Order: sequence, then structure tokens, then C-alpha cells
Amino acid sequence: VHSGSASAREKIAIIRINGVIYDGSGYVKRQIDRVLEDDDIKAVVLRVNSPGGTVSGSDYIYHHLKKMLAKKKIPIVVSMGSVAASGGYYVSMVVGDQENSIYAEPTCTTGSIGVIIPHWNYSQLMETYGVVDDSIMSHPRKRMLTPSKKMPEEHRRLLQEYVDESFYEFKKKILAGRPRFRPGNEQALQGDGSEIRIEFEGRDVATGEIFHAPTALRYGLVDRLGFIEDAIERA
Repeated sequence: VHSGSASAREKIAIIRINGVIYDGSGYVKRQIDRVLEDDDIKAVVLRVNSPGGTVSGSDYIYHHLKKMLAKKKIPIVVSMGSVAASGGYYVSMVVGDQENSIYAEPTCTTGSIGVIIPHWNYSQLMETYGVVDDSIMSHPRKRMLTPSKKMPEEHRRLLQEYVDESFYEFKKKILAGRPRFRPGNEQALQGDGSEIRIEFEGRDVATGEIFHAPTALRYGLVDRLGFIEDAIERA
């Protein structure tokens, strides 16, 4: 219980997303289920303190939050803590078209809108020490991310396509949660494959860079600067 009475008949639930997002099916999902089971909950504050994580885990949480809101027909307000970046920003887009629904603490770090597949190439180091990767595989693409070989351009192209598809879905979620970015993206939303642009006055803000909360506010990535109490009051 954050404040007030635990037995209140009209409550605001605080769903917390803390730390790195993995598969999304643990503590966060149990909180969502508790909200679904409680008829006294009239609104939700989504408290985000996360640097992000996996695409699938972030999308899993987003999906179940959307289902919860559709079933309960209640509003949701986001409260960004010290960090709400990448997947943490992804799940925040659950607010949809609600106005003044994303609050960020004044020192919050947010943004990091992008997708990455980490990869390292240790092949020269291995060659220096006489280490040989002699893996047996069903197909050369099975080892696309191996650090023991220089990545062939064909594999790089396939992985880039994977990243681009995931990034496209990320940007679609942003358009769903940030109406101000929709103008100019109408064709992309209709699914013709056009490139979605997340821009403020011609500046691309979906470059993977992070933003200090006041800058994020100026660029339209959040609605207000404030603490969790402000988000609760709004809810």
C-alpha cells in the first residue's frame, strides 16, 4: 500500500516494472492479474524503473497491459523513475491517446529508442593464440552470431533485416502512444512498408540515444515532469 486505506472501495493500483525486462511473465504479470481480479481498482499508475531488455519481454508486458485496460476500461498513467529507456519506454506506450499521461522525474533518463543485437569478433585474438573454432552445424546460418569468425555480409544482411523489422514494430508502438508523431506517418500505419519517422521539428529522436527528462519533454517523448505522487494525482 502506497498511501490511503488498503480496504478502500475506489483504488489506484501501482504496477511496478523494475530492472531489466526478460520474458515479462513473472512479477509484472502477477501484478496485472491482481488488477484484473480487483473490482475496486479504478485506475492504474505504471511505475517504470527499467533500462529495457528483450523485445519479446517488453511486447509481452505491453500486450497484457493492453488486455487489462480493455477489460477493465480504466485509465493508466505512467510514472518514469530514474530510468525508463528502450523496453522501459516501449511499455510506457500503453497509454495510447490519453492526454498528459506520461510523467517523468526531472532527473529521469529515457529514450534509447532502438534495437540492438550485440556481437563481438574475437577471430584475430583466437588466431594469435592458435585457437580454432571447429563447430559442426546443420547450416552455416546456425552460427550467425558466433564471435569466433568474421561475420559474412550475407549474415549481416539477414540480421539487419531482423533488427529493422523489430525496430519498425517499436516505432509503431510509439505512434500508438504518442499521437503527436503520427502526422506524416499515415501511409506507414496503413502497412505499406513506408519508413516511420519519429521526429520533432525535423530531428530524429529514434536514434537509440538517451535523453534527460527536460529534453524528452521538449521533444514530446513525455508529457510532464513530476514524481509518482503527481502521476497518482493525475490518475
